[in-house]
Amino acid sequence: MTSVVSSPPRTIRIGSRKSQLALVQTYWVQEQLQQSFPDITFEVHTMSTQGDKILDVALAKIGDKGLFTKELEVGMLNQEIDFAVHSLKDLPTNLPEGLTLAAITERENPADALVVHEKHKDKQIDTLPEGAVIGTSSLRRLAQLRHHFPHFTFKDVRGNLITRLAKLDAGEYDALILAAAGLERLGMSDRVHQIIPKEISLHAVGQGALGIECRADDSELLTLLKAIEHPATRDRCLAERSFLRSLEGGCQVPIGVNTEISGENLTLTGIVASIDGQKLVKDTVTGIANNAEALGTELAELLRQQGAQEILSEIFAVIQRGS
Repeated sequence: MTSVVSSPPRTIRIGSRKSQLALVQTYWVQEQLQQSFPDITFEVHTMSTQGDKILDVALAKIGDKGLFTKELEVGMLNQEIDFAVHSLKDLPTNLPEGLTLAAITERENPADALVVHEKHKDKQIDTLPEGAVIGTSSLRRLAQLRHHFPHFTFKDVRGNLITRLAKLDAGEYDALILAAAGLERLGMSDRVHQIIPKEISLHAVGQGALGIECRADDSELLTLLKAIEHPATRDRCLAERSFLRSLEGGCQVPIGVNTEISGENLTLTGIVASIDGQKLVKDTVTGIANNAEALGTELAELLRQQGAQEILSEIFAVIQRGS
């Protein structure tokens, strides 16, 4: 009789950026998977991305094709790591050949948050003084806030969350606009002064969710990763990503969204705005959540009919000129 020798349990290598927030998110994914599959070893491997290295240039001027993801994707394709954990808002909607979006985790609050300097603790976004210096590195936030508050002064802010908050506290800014989810994940919910109403600022595509990317041919891993997928979040984010992809927009373009699920229905609202806030188109579609990607395409076409493509073409021209 021939004896069968079982192979040792697989060790799965998780790729992550080195930032504090990225590591908090990656260790959370590692913990969830370890609890579900105690016989498998999950190791975290860190890498620096282009977006982590270039901190003195506005994100939109660098370009956003894999700004925070490319190095991790190369690592997967070269078999150095098995999957990567991304803030989904940083993951381009078109992935490299051979890679796939394997799972989307349950979403934290996707809204933008106002964080103020101590001297403005009695203020809200609509009561900050004329000329208040607002820090943001996001064209999406910039365009929407300029539309509603043209009397503010806007200044780019880069660096990790701790660095940005230190600049605020030192008086370089009167307020910052940050993702509420990032502050919550780092245990800094107390710094959230106000959640910006969606009527003022629609959030980024995928904001608040984590995207797990892996090799498309790793069927074993694809099955494992479904253990941490959140179906409702996946539907919402697939609709948002389809909307962005259909408009050929990138992560750094002034495109905002909001999604809500009620029963089997998904409602998707989208906005496209010019950088100066002067032009803005917005609309909403509702349909079956199972048809999430089709809803995103439908909304993109509605906004295209209202002039969204012309607005985006002007923005791409400005970015290419390096203005």
